[in-house]
Amino acid sequence: MSRFVFLDRDGTLVRDTGYPHRLEDYELLPGVGEALQRLAAAGFRLAIVTNQSGIGRGLYTERDFERFQARLLEDLASAGVAIERTYHCPHVPGAGCLCRKPSPGMLWRARDELGADLAASWVVGDGAGDVGLAARAGCRGAVRLAGPHAALAPVARPPRYAEAPDLAGAAAHIVAAPAGVAGAGGGGPELA
Repeated sequence: MSRFVFLDRDGTLVRDTGYPHRLEDYELLPGVGEALQRLAAAGFRLAIVTNQSGIGRGLYTERDFERFQARLLEDLASAGVAIERTYHCPHVPGAGCLCRKPSPGMLWRARDELGADLAASWVVGDGAGDVGLAARAGCRGAVRLAGPHAALAPVARPPRYAEAPDLAGAAAHIVAAPAGVAGAGGGGPELA
């Protein structure tokens, strides 16, 4: 079993332009490569977990998603970052699937397919669904990005939770977390 950091895509790794899928809208956020290198150097394997309801809404196709994702993976590989797998949910909200965050289906697949130790793993993303995913899957913790590129909707704070301004801050929090401690009870620290 391996420790993972499960990463949201839009607003966490790439700029969220509203259903990003066109290559001309692709923009890797600043510091992403370095932050992911830091997590990998600390012994975490990396995977992407992303809701892509634009597919279910008919705004773009699976092929559009794959092209956009290939560009991201190429850029990360050029920075020396290996992403083990990308899991995505193409369904619209309310579809009743088990894969749409915050449902834990994508992380259960990672557990079964990649040997992810969910109790030792983290989720990083910019939304409440990412935090809920960590809680529902029994992950060690979640870091919600609250920087200038984040979706700043209010979120209930589960016990194992922190906020960071960006992915670099999230990586610093995860790497510095003492063994067996995911964050302070009652909401965790807010990082500056």
